Amino acid sequence: MTSTASTASSAVAGFPPRPRARRRRAAARYFRAHKLTAFWVALAGVFAVLAFVGPLLAPHDPEVPDPSLSLTGPSLSHPFGVDASGFDIFSQTLAAPRTDLGIAIAGTLIALVLGLVLGTLAGYYQGTRSVQGVLGESLMRVADIVQAFPIFILALGLVAMRGPGATNVIVALALVNFPLFLRLIRSETLALRERAFVDAARAAGLGDLRIVLRHLLPNALAPAAVLVSVNIGFGMLLTAGLSFIGAGVRPPTPELGAMVSAGASTILTGQWWPAVFPGIVIALIVLSFAFVGKAAEALLDPRSRA
Repeated sequence: MTSTASTASSAVAGFPPRPRARRRRAAARYFRAHKLTAFWVALAGVFAVLAFVGPLLAPHDPEVPDPSLSLTGPSLSHPFGVDASGFDIFSQTLAAPRTDLGIAIAGTLIALVLGLVLGTLAGYYQGTRSVQGVLGESLMRVADIVQAFPIFILALGLVAMRGPGATNVIVALALVNFPLFLRLIRSETLALRERAFVDAARAAGLGDLRIVLRHLLPNALAPAAVLVSVNIGFGMLLTAGLSFIGAGVRPPTPELGAMVSAGASTILTGQWWPAVFPGIVIALIVLSFAFVGKAAEALLDPRSRA
């Protein structure tokens, strides 16, 4: 009775029931039913927080080594031990997500923006003889060429052309991920442009650009959101791989791939901790963001919740 009255009073006051509240309830039900997914999503949130405050939580300076403690094993003062250069591994592990996740998120978002804009336009004008249609077809052929190369080799070549560094790795990530978003958004737009609401928008006198921006682009965001979370994990692996071979972020900047590379040579002599702990963190980050993608797919597409 009380809830009915409050709903009615809200409607009278001009506040209809909010879709956001329904989405929140659906998310709560999903995570209660999928506790393992909820755990991994929460862990992804922890890593995202570390990307902002990780260096502040580090017990030692992650960029200043102490050579006198070289290859000291795990202890209370150094929970993950010390590497061959004297860097505290635990402090570097807390600080590294700022670099790794920052690069992965930035590269993925740039690829997303390019894919959304160009993919929507390419899909909308697909099959037409207009200049936009020709440009869209040309863009798809460029995407074919980019995807013909092995992703890691292509990223390595792009970084080698511009030199190692975080900015160049971001550019390389954006370029190798861009065709994925382009094809996804184009295929969604091809399906959406035949829907009745697009015909209604044309009948109302809306121009092509307005139809694309107001009607097609927002409706193509849901599948792109799932791909974003998966590509963040992939970007982490690619960033770590480039840094592992010396083509990405270089010390003393904390970066997980560079940490694994620095510790790989000591595994054979029994000092396993410089490589194992950063490697475990890489695996946890990639897996947690894969579960974020799974949860996003379920919440954005009701058909997959079952």
